[in-house]
Amino acid sequence: MKPVLFILSAAIFCFSCNQARDKGEDTSKYDIITEKSYVVRNVKPVSGDPHVDSLLQRKQELTGYLERHGFVRHVAANDSLLFRRNNRQEVVIELPPPATTEAANLIIAFDPMKNPLFINLKKDTTQVEKYIK
Repeated sequence: MKPVLFILSAAIFCFSCNQARDKGEDTSKYDIITEKSYVVRNVKPVSGDPHVDSLLQRKQELTGYLERHGFVRHVAANDSLLFRRNNRQEVVIELPPPATTEAANLIIAFDPMKNPLFINLKKDTTQVEKYIK
């Protein structure tokens, strides 16, 4: 349940959707994502723990699946993300510092026609398949 709590806290705490920002507003603190992509954090994988190894393997499977379906890898440089959708709406997500292995290996899929998807590393590709359709 911890990944669910993290996802909910990230989504509820700082998840907002609004119309396009004024051109004069400073967006330098954001990673701006406008293309079909998936976002991961820049973490160094630590091996040895079976739980961590299984999460890393699952992450690799899910990112491979996304790449086969045209999603481009984007490594988050900031904890503030700004997703720009094709309909001129923007979605801002503030990621808290990762407190768990699941949080450190978070994957967010983004299609400019849709809202971002927080991918649960404990589920299969069904969640991503539904998002892609």
